[in-house]
Amino acid sequence: MKLNELRPAEGSKHRARRVGRGDGSGRGTYSGRGMKGQKAHHKGVRLGFEGGQLPLVKRLPRKRGFTNIFKVEFNVVNVSSLNVFPEDAEVTPREMKEAGLIQSLAKPTKVLGHGELEKRLTVEAERFSATAEEKIKAAQGTVRKL
Repeated sequence: MKLNELRPAEGSKHRARRVGRGDGSGRGTYSGRGMKGQKAHHKGVRLGFEGGQLPLVKRLPRKRGFTNIFKVEFNVVNVSSLNVFPEDAEVTPREMKEAGLIQSLAKPTKVLGHGELEKRLTVEAERFSATAEEKIKAAQGTVRKL
């Protein structure tokens, strides 16, 4: 199939209805707008207009704050949860995922310092908090930033 062979589905396209072309056409005189009134005389009311009543959009409290489009979401792992790995293991985000500590490898990983580390480990991650770095080094482990 080529682009020049594409056609709309049968019956999906209709000819435009030509109104205001005399009474003989069946769409003359009021041209489908009925008699008199705001809708007959001009386009009608703007979107959200409620006849002068305070519109819904003004009755609701304003949205506060903003969404930072540059925000980076991290997989967060605490130092205490790294105790599941054996002594002298090399812990990378891939191993953390296999152990069920993080959800996905699409997000960068950050290690936080909550809890205690009882084993010597080599930990690889994109970011470390200062306390996490201290605790890993205190356990004679090494910290490697990706």
